[in-house]
Amino acid sequence: MALGLLWLGLALLGALQIQARDATPNLIPAPPLLRVPLQPDFQDDQFQGKWYVLGVAGNAFKREEHSQLKMYATTYKLKEDGSYNVTSTLLRNQHCDHWIRTFLPSFQPGQFNLGNIKRYPGIQSYTVRVVATDYNQVATVFFKKVYNNQEYFKITLYGRTKELTPELKENFISFAKSLGLTDEHIVFTIPNDQCIDE
Repeated sequence: MALGLLWLGLALLGALQIQARDATPNLIPAPPLLRVPLQPDFQDDQFQGKWYVLGVAGNAFKREEHSQLKMYATTYKLKEDGSYNVTSTLLRNQHCDHWIRTFLPSFQPGQFNLGNIKRYPGIQSYTVRVVATDYNQVATVFFKKVYNNQEYFKITLYGRTKELTPELKENFISFAKSLGLTDEHIVFTIPNDQCIDE
């Protein structure tokens, strides 16, 4: 599977392949999970459903390379065992692209691990952590992976609608900066109607 598919930010596939090959040891260090908030009393049934990706920030992102990132959608479908089938849908090369994976519940509600990790060569660990959500409008989710002994982390701002309010934007920027990222690591998606409303 292409190196780019290893990241949840599907819209960044090509750019991430190049970045992963050119990765340098001077990435901003990923914060320890203990420093990343976890949604209290996480309600897995309320979190499921479609989320639009409004913003992305991460230590392998560069604003100038991803300034034209189109909005994409990620749908969480809860299974009986407490895991999620997660499908991301985006427009790529004028085609609708879908990527499906499984997030397995971890020891804490709201924290997950990538299922069937052996399918993704080079990934040593992959953790997903719901930082905060009101379930009805917005969620912030933290992703951390170790790939070929290099730590990458990403924060995604989800919305149930495509609207990005100034308050949401400011809160997301503040949270990203609290984890050591700068303005250059933060990208807000361009609204898009193709593929993601199916």
